[in-house]
Amino acid sequence: MNSLVIGIDIGGTSIKLGCFGRDGVCHQSLTVPTPRPATPKAVIDLIKEVISMMIKEPQIYNLGPIQGIGIGVPGPVDAEGKTSIIAINLTDWQDVPLAKLLEEKTGLPVVIANDANCAGLGEAWLGAGSQYKNLIMLTLGTGVGGAIILNSQLFVGHQGAAGELGLITLNLDGPKCNSGNNGSLEQYISVQAVRRETGKEPLELANLALAGDKFALEFWQNYGRLLGAGLASLIYILTPEAVIIGGGISAAAKLFLPATKAEVKRRVLLTSSLKLQLLIAKLGNQAGVIGAAKLAWTKFSDQ
Repeated sequence: MNSLVIGIDIGGTSIKLGCFGRDGVCHQSLTVPTPRPATPKAVIDLIKEVISMMIKEPQIYNLGPIQGIGIGVPGPVDAEGKTSIIAINLTDWQDVPLAKLLEEKTGLPVVIANDANCAGLGEAWLGAGSQYKNLIMLTLGTGVGGAIILNSQLFVGHQGAAGELGLITLNLDGPKCNSGNNGSLEQYISVQAVRRETGKEPLELANLALAGDKFALEFWQNYGRLLGAGLASLIYILTPEAVIIGGGISAAAKLFLPATKAEVKRRVLLTSSLKLQLLIAKLGNQAGVIGAAKLAWTKFSDQ
C-alpha cells in the first residue's frame, strides 16, 4: 500500500495544503484563506479541520496512511523543527510549539521549517534544482529569503537559523535593515528596496524597461550588478552547483540576470564558480507546499 505526507505552507494571506506521494505526485491540494486574526489557535484549528476533511476523501483514504506533516512558516524555526520562534504577518506568534500542538490535534508527526527553506527544498526536489545536490536559493520578494541545500540536505545550522542569505552585508554604510544591520543585500534587491529607490513597483519597472525606457533599463542593469555582488560572497563560501532565483521579482529576470551573471564572472574565481548555473525557479507559489512535503518525507519516511 502507498503512503502519503501532507505539505502545508502557512502565509499571511492564505494557507496551502497538499497530499504528496514519495514520487512527488500531488494527489490533492487545497488553498484556504488565513484566519483573521491569524492567532496560533485559529490557524491550528483551521489546519486540523482541513486535514480531517482531506484524509477522508476516497482518493486519499484509499491510497494509504499519512506518514506525517511538513509545514513552512514565515519566520525562523528552532533547529529541531518543532517551534515557530516568530512568524511574520501572523498574530501573537512567538515561541509557538506548532509541531507539538498540531500533533496533539491530528495524531500525526509534524516537522516545521522556515518558508524560504521549504521553497528551496521544493525547487531542489521537483523544480529548477532537481539535477543538483548542492545549491542555494534566493527568494526576491518583500524581503529576501534564502535556502541552502548541501549534499541534497537542507542546511539550517546548529540553531536552525542558517540561510538568511538576504542579510549579508553589501554596503557598510547602507540603509538600515530590520535585522539591525546596515546595507544588507535585502536593502538593495527586495521589493521594498525597489520602491524606495524608484517610487515604482517592480512590475511597472519591468514593463517600462520592455518598452525601452532608459531609466528602467539602467535600473535593472544596476539591480543585476548588485545581486551579482551579493551572490559572489555566497558563492565563495558555499561553491554551489546552482543558484536559483525565485520570488516575485524573478519575473523580471531576463532584464537583470545577464548583468548578474557578468558580475559573478567578474568577481568570482573560476575555481569557485566552475560550471555554476544561475537558474530561475520553476515552481512559483507552489514551491513552499512542495518543499514542506519533502521536509516531511525526509523526516518521517523511515518511521
